[in-house]
Amino acid sequence: MWISAVESSILAWEEVSDRLHVDVRRGLSWREANDRMNFVGPNEFQVKEEDPLWKKYIEQFQNPLILLLLGSAVVSVCMRQFDDATSITVAIIIVVTVAFVQEYRSEKSLEELNKLVPPTCNCLREGSIEHFLARNLVPGDIVHLNVGDRVPADLRLFESTDLAIDESSFTGETEPAVKTVLPNKAAGGRVNKDNIAFMGTLVRCGNAKGIVVSTGERSEFGDIFRMMQAEEAPKTPLQKSMDTLGAQLSLYSFCIIGFIMVAGWLQGKAIQDMFTIGVSLAVAAIPEGLPIVVTVTLALGVMRMAKRNAIVKKLPTVETLGCVNVICSDKTGTLTKNEMTVTMVSTSGGHLAEVTGAGYNARGELALRAYKGRDLDVARMAVQTMLEVGVLCNNAEIRDETLYGQPTEGALLAAAMKNDTHHVRDQYIRLHEIPFSSETKMMVVKCGPKFKDSGVKEEVFVKGAIEKVLPLCTHYVDSAGNYAPMTRDKQNDFLSEAYNIGRTGLRVIALGRGEGMESLTYTGVCVKYTFPAQMIGLDVLHSQSLSGDQLDTMADDDLDRIIETVSVFYRVTPKHKLSIVKSLQRRGNIVGMTGDGVNDGVALKRADIGIAMGRNGTDVCKESSDVIFYLYNINFSSAIEEGKCIFYNIRNFVRFQLSTSIAALSLIALATLMGIPNPLNAMQILWINIIMDGQIYLFLYLYLFPVLQEPIYFPICEEEYIFSMSDNKITPRDTTMTFTCFVLFDMFNALSCRSQTKSIFQVGFFTNKMFLVAVTLSLVGQMLVVYFPPLQRVFQTEALTGHDLIFLVCLTSSVFILSEVKKLVERTIKKRSYGKFSTKAHDAMDFV
Repeated sequence: MWISAVESSILAWEEVSDRLHVDVRRGLSWREANDRMNFVGPNEFQVKEEDPLWKKYIEQFQNPLILLLLGSAVVSVCMRQFDDATSITVAIIIVVTVAFVQEYRSEKSLEELNKLVPPTCNCLREGSIEHFLARNLVPGDIVHLNVGDRVPADLRLFESTDLAIDESSFTGETEPAVKTVLPNKAAGGRVNKDNIAFMGTLVRCGNAKGIVVSTGERSEFGDIFRMMQAEEAPKTPLQKSMDTLGAQLSLYSFCIIGFIMVAGWLQGKAIQDMFTIGVSLAVAAIPEGLPIVVTVTLALGVMRMAKRNAIVKKLPTVETLGCVNVICSDKTGTLTKNEMTVTMVSTSGGHLAEVTGAGYNARGELALRAYKGRDLDVARMAVQTMLEVGVLCNNAEIRDETLYGQPTEGALLAAAMKNDTHHVRDQYIRLHEIPFSSETKMMVVKCGPKFKDSGVKEEVFVKGAIEKVLPLCTHYVDSAGNYAPMTRDKQNDFLSEAYNIGRTGLRVIALGRGEGMESLTYTGVCVKYTFPAQMIGLDVLHSQSLSGDQLDTMADDDLDRIIETVSVFYRVTPKHKLSIVKSLQRRGNIVGMTGDGVNDGVALKRADIGIAMGRNGTDVCKESSDVIFYLYNINFSSAIEEGKCIFYNIRNFVRFQLSTSIAALSLIALATLMGIPNPLNAMQILWINIIMDGQIYLFLYLYLFPVLQEPIYFPICEEEYIFSMSDNKITPRDTTMTFTCFVLFDMFNALSCRSQTKSIFQVGFFTNKMFLVAVTLSLVGQMLVVYFPPLQRVFQTEALTGHDLIFLVCLTSSVFILSEVKKLVERTIKKRSYGKFSTKAHDAMDFV
C-alpha cells in the first residue's frame, strides 16, 4: 500500500500512480482514503509512552554511589547515630531530585519530529482541492505544493514549475534542491532522488503536484525517527567515574574493615568493640558529602555557562566538556550561517570592488580598487550595470533581513543593496522568464519599462555559470566603458580568471545583458564566499576526506582503522554521521558533536556531549542535544575550559575527601596490626566524618577553590599516638591527643589548598570569608568536644593543656609548611622551564 522514496524515484510517475491505484486528476475517494488509513495508520510519528514520573525518580537511586550512601544511612540508624543518618538522607534526596529535574526533558527530541509534519495540507480528493489535517494523508493522495509550504509526506512529483525545496535541515546542503519530474536511474548503487519532495522540507520557490508514496515512520524522516528511538544517550565520563568510584569504595572499604574486625578478634579484643569500630569506619569511609558537592559544583558551572549564552540541559554534561578530545561539527548552519555572501565583483573591464558585510541586509559597502590611469566614474557605472543584472534576473526577496528565495539570489540582492542598486526593480516589469535548470545552468529574464518615459528599454538579463553565459555574449564592456566585440582570446581570459577564483573555494556567477539572446553583452562576475575546510583551520593536507558513498561500502572495523586519519566527511546522511560518532567512541574518544539540523539529531543524541546551535537550529536538534549555544560568537575553547575547571574541581575534591577516610582506615589498621589499642573510638571517628564532610567542603567548593593534598599525615598521627601512650597504657588523653591531631591536620590542609599553585599569602587569608567561618566553627566544635564535660563523656575525651595544644599546632602545621614549599618549588621550576608566558597561560586554572 506504499512505495519507498527510492523505488518511486526510479519509476515514471505514471507507474507510481498505477501501483497506488490513483487518478492524478481526481485523487482518491474519501472512502478509499479511509480504508487506507485503517491499514497504514495516521501520517505521524508514534512516540512510545514514557515511564511514569515516579518510576523515573526511583531509577535515580540505582547509582552505585547513591546505593552506598543508603547503606551508610541504614548503618547509622542501626548505631543510633540519627544525626548522621539524617544528613546522609538529605544529601541523597537533594542529589537525586536535582538529577531528576535536569533530565526530565532530555528525551523530547522524538516529540519535536512531529512538529515538522505540517498541521494542514492541500490535497485533491474526488476531483476537488481540500484543506485538511496532514495526519490524515495516505499513500496515493495527490498533494499540491506552493511557495512557503512545508511538505506533508514523501511525494513523487509529477508536475513541477520552477520548484526548489530547502532541504538543509534534512540533508545539510546549503542550496535549495531544484526538483524535476523525470525518473532517475541507479548509478553505482546510488539513486538521485531529485523527483522526490521529502516530508518536513520547505518549498522555497515554484509550485508542484505530487503523489504521496510514504507517510509517517515509513518516510525518509521516519528513518531518522527510528534511529533516534534506537539510540540511547551514553553516560557521561563523570557518571561512569562515579559508578566506578562507588563500586570500588564499597569493595575496598569493607574489605579493610573486615580485615580490621577479624584481626582484632584474633588478637583477643572484644568482638562487640571491634564491630562498633568497624561500623563507624564504614560510615566514615563513605563520602556522603561527595554527591552533593559534585552537584553544587556542576550547578555553578551551569550558571557560568548560562552567562555565556549557553544553556546546559543536564548537569553532568558540563564536566564532559572538559573531557572532549574529538569534536565532530556539521558545516551548514554550524560552521557557516547557511548564508551566501558576495565578497567581490569583477567587471568585464577589469574593475574590481570588494564587498564588505555579511547577512541579507544593506550593512557594508562596495570598495573600488583604485588603478592608475582609470576613471573611477567609469568603474562605478560598470559595477552598477552588472549589479542591475543580478537584481532583475532574480526571484528572491529580502524583508527585515530575512531571505525569501534561494541563497545565491539573496547574496546578489544584498550586494546590490550595499550599492543602493536594488531599487532598479521598480523601473521594470517582467515579460518572460526561463528558470534556472541543472541542464542549462543559467536563468534568463526579459524585462520591459514599467512606465513610459522612464528612460529604460526592453532588455534580456542573464545570470549563470560562466561557461554557459560567455558563449552567448557577442560583446563586453572594456575598461574605458566602451562596447568591444568578444573574441576567442578574450573569452579564454575571462574563463581563466573564473577558474583561478574557483580554485580558492569561491563561487563565480557570470552576468550579461542585451537587447536579445543573440546580442548579449558580458558585464562581469560576482564572487560568492563559501567555506572550504582549510578556511576554518582543518588540516586537509595531511589527512583524507571520505564521502557518504565510501562509508556505505565500509565495515565497522575498516572505518575504525582509518577514522582518526579523516578530517572531512562529505555528502553524508544522518546514518553516516551516527556511524562516524560510534566509530570514534569505539576508539576510546570522548566525542562532542555540534549541529543545527534534523539530520544532526541522531548523532547529537549518541555523542558524549551534543551541542546545538540555538539561534537558527531546529527544535529537534535542540531537544537531542545536551548544550545549546545561543550566540554564533561563543568561544568553544572557553566552554571546554569551563568543563576542565569543573573536572579538576571534582577530581581534587574526591582526593581531599577520601584523604580523611583513608587516613582513618589506615590509622586503625596500623594500630590493629601493631597490636596496640585503637587510637580513635567510634564517636571520634564519626565526629571527624561530620566535620570534614560538612561545612569545610561545602564552603571550600562553593567558592571554587581546589583541594589537592595527599593524606600524608596519618603516620604522624600514629607516631603521636604511640608517643602519647609510651607507658603502654591507653588513656583518654592519648586518644584525645591523636583525635585533635587528626582534626588540626585537616584544618591546615584545607587552608593550604585554597589554591593549587599560588601561596596562601598571595591568595590572601581573608578573601574567602565563608571558608574562615567554616574553619572557625569546626575548631570551636573541636574545643567543645575536648573541654565541655557533657561532650567529654560522649566522645571519651580529656581536657588538654596549653602545652599539648602548642605541641599539636606545631606538629600539624607541618602539612601547611610542606605544601607552601612544594608550591614554591613548582612555580620556580615552571618559570625556569617555560618562561614568564607559561605562568600567564595557567593563571586561569589557579582557582579551578
